Amino acid sequence: MIEAEDGAPARRDRAPGGPRVVAFGGGHGMYACLSALRRVTDRLTAVVTVADDGGSSGRIRRELAVLPPGDLRMALAALCGDDEWGRTWANALQHRFSGDGHLAGHALGNLLIVALWEQLHDPVGALDLVGRLLGAQGRVLPMSAVPLEIEASVRGADPAHPDAISTVRGQHALAKTSGEVLAVRLLPENPPAVPEAVAAIHEADWAILGPGSWFTSVLPHLLVPELAEALITTRARRMLVLNLVPQAGETDGYTAADHVEVLAAHAPALRLDTVLVDPSSIRGDEEGRQLAKAAAELGAQVYTAAVAAQGGVPYHDPERLAAVLRSLLV
Repeated sequence: MIEAEDGAPARRDRAPGGPRVVAFGGGHGMYACLSALRRVTDRLTAVVTVADDGGSSGRIRRELAVLPPGDLRMALAALCGDDEWGRTWANALQHRFSGDGHLAGHALGNLLIVALWEQLHDPVGALDLVGRLLGAQGRVLPMSAVPLEIEASVRGADPAHPDAISTVRGQHALAKTSGEVLAVRLLPENPPAVPEAVAAIHEADWAILGPGSWFTSVLPHLLVPELAEALITTRARRMLVLNLVPQAGETDGYTAADHVEVLAAHAPALRLDTVLVDPSSIRGDEEGRQLAKAAAELGAQVYTAAVAAQGGVPYHDPERLAAVLRSLLV
């Protein structure tokens, strides 16, 4: 296990434009990762989950039969720059309408993305166009061109029957489950990947999984056969960024090693090079040894560095994470 000195490693020289990086995830975890990565490289592609069925995204996909735009919107907002233009558009994209009318709860960015989808009939081209409007420092792609649904096997979803295994369907329902999630799958099974995402993986220098909701944002990418195959066969190096704390419902009681072992169970052929973890996520020497063992079984080395935000909040700090990634992505 390698530990960073003085919080973050020193910056090393990198090629102009930075390494070619593909990041996988969704929601707030991907937002944090992309906010850091855009500080490190100009050659960045986000491959984003399209299984959200709650809130504004859920309403839109049910009414219009399109991809849920919410996670894609958040990824685009994360790639906005820190200048006035970037901050203005990031805030506009994330703005939610208030009130009690039909627009209440909808994010402006969701509506903008869907409007362009309907005009262009090209999900990837529309996202590229939004990225150009925002001045996004990278590209955002859906992991599949069809809306997906997550289904999980859960033990103890019914408190009256703690040992019974039942099926929970839908990302929103799974995120709120009180049971133990055993495995997830996608509906429809074996969905097609977006070709641009597969190409980006094969052209990448690094592929980064996580952080994020483990069963609903991180693992689903490994259940799209073409994405999984590309991740297994690419010449890119592979990194796993671990969550800071277990997530209520999905991963209650998980250790850092548990997260790695669950990922391995869903993609047995996948190999990793680096597992990045904040030291606060490892409770004692025994958990550290368990994590090192789980990582080694995937061919990876554990790298510990302070990437959490200060103040005890369980969020990755973009500046801290960027400093660490800048050193590792060489």
